[in-house]
Amino acid sequence: MAVHDFDQVMQRVFKATGIESQNELAKVLNVNRSAVTQARKKGCVPDRWLLQLYREFGLSPDWLESGAGQVFLRHTLARDVPAFTKIPKVAARICAGSGSFETGDKIKSTYSFRTDWLRRKGSAEKMILMDVFGNSMEPDIKDGDTVLVDQGQKHVLAGALYAVGIEDTIMVKRIEKRPKQLVLLSNHKDYDPIFLKGDEADSVRIIGKVVWCCREFR
Repeated sequence: MAVHDFDQVMQRVFKATGIESQNELAKVLNVNRSAVTQARKKGCVPDRWLLQLYREFGLSPDWLESGAGQVFLRHTLARDVPAFTKIPKVAARICAGSGSFETGDKIKSTYSFRTDWLRRKGSAEKMILMDVFGNSMEPDIKDGDTVLVDQGQKHVLAGALYAVGIEDTIMVKRIEKRPKQLVLLSNHKDYDPIFLKGDEADSVRIIGKVVWCCREFR
């Protein structure tokens, strides 16, 4: 039997898990974003979603429904899953502009992220950190920023940020698919779109989706 009062249940879920959007929720539930929208319109949460939230976070279905009682029936990261996961930062850098890709997959260091946060973003075991040089993606990504790339997400979503390989260069760009054409877009007005057709488009390597970035102030 589905639990009613969608908004109150979701407020509890977001507060207890750190989920920040319905897109993140859809990923955790393994459903399409539209399914979340439909559930909200109907005002109820399917039982199988409550079961999934228990499996992922240990949330009590009774607490989700009523807001009373114990929040977690077990530790959030059960099944011997560590609270933090180390993500490697590689020596190679991503170009955001013109210039050659600095090759090499040597690991410079590792950085720890909360495992539950990474799981909401994608496949932690396929993620790497890379520094960016160049200004073509400003203001979103600036020269010197570090980006988190999920190499498990290669399916192109229009307008999303990706690390893409063209011959010996890897760049960070927004991608649009058009009939018989692939377009690589920059944010900065000084950089023209890159139009790729035929064999050029087929040779593009989607390295992975950029899911997060950080910046150190200088």
